[in-house]
Amino acid sequence: MIAYIGIGANLGAARANVIDAVGRLAVLPNCKLRAVSNLYRSAPIDAGGADYVNAVAMIETLLPALELLQVLQEIEQAHGRERPYRNAPRTLDLDLLLYGTQEIASPTLQVPHPRMTERAFVLLPLLELAPEIAIPGLGPAQHYLAGVAGQAIARIT
Repeated sequence: MIAYIGIGANLGAARANVIDAVGRLAVLPNCKLRAVSNLYRSAPIDAGGADYVNAVAMIETLLPALELLQVLQEIEQAHGRERPYRNAPRTLDLDLLLYGTQEIASPTLQVPHPRMTERAFVLLPLLELAPEIAIPGLGPAQHYLAGVAGQAIARIT
């Protein structure tokens, strides 16, 4: 199964945390890291705090979606992730954006990620990896770019 993981951080050594998360994804059992986007800097949305460092990773996995989510949350915990309130600043955030063409709606997981079409920091790196990708149930990801055009985001060199 091909899965896309959104990666972000804006506390502590944000860039280093994102890079470390990619390294951890590369060595996950039953997973193979296929591609990683460039890093992007983006302003927080619906929250305060420092700018985020973001990326998207594409992995091939044998893990069921809920197991993959659990592994992602363990990586977040290894980076001291706390969830004091919605959209709180974070040392590391790993979101399961897409899991093949599946649509999943459970109490613990929604795929496609419910706000991915509203976030430039998801769409730009995702489209960098897969320019023609369609979001299950929603259509081509490119169709959502105009809606996020006003969000502050820049590729990090």
